[in-house]
Amino acid sequence: MAQLFFHYGAMNSGKTIDILKVAHNYEEQNKSVIIMTSGLDNRDEIGYVSSRIGLRRQALPIFAETNICDVVKQENPNAACLLIDEAQFLQKHHVIELAKIVDELNIPVMTYGLKNDFRNELFEGSKYLLLYADKIVEIKTICWFCNKKALMNMRVANGKPVYEGEQIEIGGNEAYYPVCRKHYFHPILSQLKA
Repeated sequence: MAQLFFHYGAMNSGKTIDILKVAHNYEEQNKSVIIMTSGLDNRDEIGYVSSRIGLRRQALPIFAETNICDVVKQENPNAACLLIDEAQFLQKHHVIELAKIVDELNIPVMTYGLKNDFRNELFEGSKYLLLYADKIVEIKTICWFCNKKALMNMRVANGKPVYEGEQIEIGGNEAYYPVCRKHYFHPILSQLKA
């Protein structure tokens, strides 16, 4: 029975490497997968999933107007699995389309993304995945400043934490840090990259 999964974790928790690993495992058994990612994420190149350890793979980009169900039907309606990176950037209609893929096409959908932004508010995609997913899985990582579990994502500009601004600002290690609750409010500024 196919299910909709939401795997979430703070920045640097290995979400993308998980996608690449799952895709490899399916394909090693000659089972086809479809990989998609947000068209907003242009850190590497639009239409690619890239991990910090250097692995990357082409993916189909998702834009606001994309109907994911139509894309899956066109690409491969018999795919063994649909994998979605940067799921926090999905819109409500995308999440409902993912549920339709699971329920009507019987294709498992595994989504990966952040739960909360740097202001500690839910992203739209994350909010609706928390509501519609059959299974919710936390991918854990540690705080940049201590050994506690990172719960939040701290945005940094000019060596200082930022707590206000636009929700979406694409960036990686130079702009975001995984942090525990304590260090979200009280970061050790000397340990931030300049």
